[in-house]
Amino acid sequence: MITIEPDLLEIQGKELILDAGCGNGRHIWQICKVNKGTSIALDIDINSLQRARYMLQQMDEKSETAGNWHLVVGSVTTFPFGDAFFHKVICSEVLEHIPNLDKAMSELNRVLKPGGMLAISVPSYFAEKICWKISNEYHNTPGGHIRIFKHIEIIDLLERFNFKITKVCYKHALHSIYWWLKGVFGLKNDRAFIPSQYYKFLVWDICNGHRYTRWLENILNRIIPKSTVIYCRKPLS
Repeated sequence: MITIEPDLLEIQGKELILDAGCGNGRHIWQICKVNKGTSIALDIDINSLQRARYMLQQMDEKSETAGNWHLVVGSVTTFPFGDAFFHKVICSEVLEHIPNLDKAMSELNRVLKPGGMLAISVPSYFAEKICWKISNEYHNTPGGHIRIFKHIEIIDLLERFNFKITKVCYKHALHSIYWWLKGVFGLKNDRAFIPSQYYKFLVWDICNGHRYTRWLENILNRIIPKSTVIYCRKPLS
């Protein structure tokens, strides 16, 4: 499931690209297919990085990577990189976990080159609000979501750090329904029939991308998106 679209990052030639808070690597895998430069995936969780590494190594063996890649253990609030280091930075579904939000935004801004692009995504307000109401377990767990962003709040945050918004997208409405079902039947109840069957449908959809489900989700993205995706640019000066 891709939230940040590589095409919208305007990757040109050999660039330095950071996936900050990469998780299992779903975005760095796609970036490595098109970036002929260096792609770096950073996460605080070593197990997630190991899963990302396994897939990247498989891609290398199949000659599916265009450039080179590195994995780094680290926090979004204290990057081990110099100022103005990256051409592009991805930060997908991370900021809702971070207690010190200003520190994270300051770091994202610091390591991005002037004129570079930042792409972030956060859970959309409506879908997230329902998740919190349905299940305390959804957010009241170590490492879970600690805030819900209203649309205007995430826009204001980016503008406060002088980023210029270039595009806003809404995605993954079908996944909103899945998390609502999980909340109702129990987040850890993997045997619950309805959410387990719906999960199989989502996996099928991700693998096949059938035009009818794409059409349905595009409509639902206007109503119940799971993610708000914002592409923005750092000013040249």
